Amino acid sequence: METYQVAVVGGGMVGAALALGLAQQGKKVVLLESHQPQPFDATQPMDVRVSAISMASVKLLKSLGVWQHIESMRVCPYRRLETWESVECRTCFDAHDIGLEQLGYMVENRVIQLGIWQVFQQYPNLTVKCPSRLQKIEFGEQENCLHLDEEPMIHAQWVVGADGAHSQVRDFARIGVTAWDYRQHCMLIHVKTEQPQQDVTWQRFYPSGPRSFLPLSGHQASLVWYDTPQKIRQLSQLPSTRLAQEIQAHFPSELGEIDVVQHGSFALTRRHAHQYVAKRCVLIGDAAHTIHPLAGQGVNLGLKDVKCLLKQLSESSTLDESAFVRYEQRRRPDNLLMQTGMDVFYKTFSNNHTPVKIVRNVALKLANHSGMLKKQVLRYAIGLS
Repeated sequence: METYQVAVVGGGMVGAALALGLAQQGKKVVLLESHQPQPFDATQPMDVRVSAISMASVKLLKSLGVWQHIESMRVCPYRRLETWESVECRTCFDAHDIGLEQLGYMVENRVIQLGIWQVFQQYPNLTVKCPSRLQKIEFGEQENCLHLDEEPMIHAQWVVGADGAHSQVRDFARIGVTAWDYRQHCMLIHVKTEQPQQDVTWQRFYPSGPRSFLPLSGHQASLVWYDTPQKIRQLSQLPSTRLAQEIQAHFPSELGEIDVVQHGSFALTRRHAHQYVAKRCVLIGDAAHTIHPLAGQGVNLGLKDVKCLLKQLSESSTLDESAFVRYEQRRRPDNLLMQTGMDVFYKTFSNNHTPVKIVRNVALKLANHSGMLKKQVLRYAIGLS
């Protein structure tokens, strides 16, 4: 029977980064993942799932030795960020204001995952079991026993749940969550643009929800449309030409002419686990917390979890429980602060009462001229403070 120090359940961006980091520390690690990521080909169409990777996340990926692999596939730097409701009240952020070349990169989720997976073979102490599905966990005082689908069971001193918002590890460990539905759906739309790739990402607020533009390579972009579940379902059923017409009618004129390539949609739900550590299991990323994607901070929060947990475990050769407790103590307040901040922002801009609209537009206008405060907000948003 195989025994490991750490079993990471979930080989997506966050789980793969943690497994690699633990292997680089010399720990014996097994990564369980149900789907092998599809190999990259430059002729492939871009995936619908795209993340805005902050410079703090880029720094972590560089420290893991994987950023060059990601960059060699497909990334798109963005240097400016604009947000507004009324055209006269824009808030504009620029990387040059804080001495950076860019604020971050737009990267397909699969490209990030693949870049990390490419390095796995360099570490013989990292075992990848894929495809592999977790069936149940038997909990013990010194280690846990993981029962897998069509494979022998394995033992691990600690189990990391990096298996997403509907985490099996969280369920098996009987860790509860606080959750609520935002009563909004999000539609991701990959489009070809008449204009070439821009270095700006923008977001405009409407009574039904914000609409965002994420620049991609060449004449491509990812659009994000937040609206009622009924509206998003209706849009999802339209043929591409009709959907393009709806986009042109409901997005800001900055978008220009577009053609729809593909699209997908999902419901928006906030979740936060009641605890991150229980029964020799620890939660990271979406298994521990999900956030309104308004500011694109989901994967960046997950990678912050990875950085923090790696730091705590680098100082604990025996994988003592206190290291995992310190991880929770450090990450839980920051995750809660970001969740709450996004909720306040979301609810403020969902209110269509005239006095509230006036106040928030004045606030946006003032924010654009707030000097050091504006720079500090920007540094926090991209994970540098």
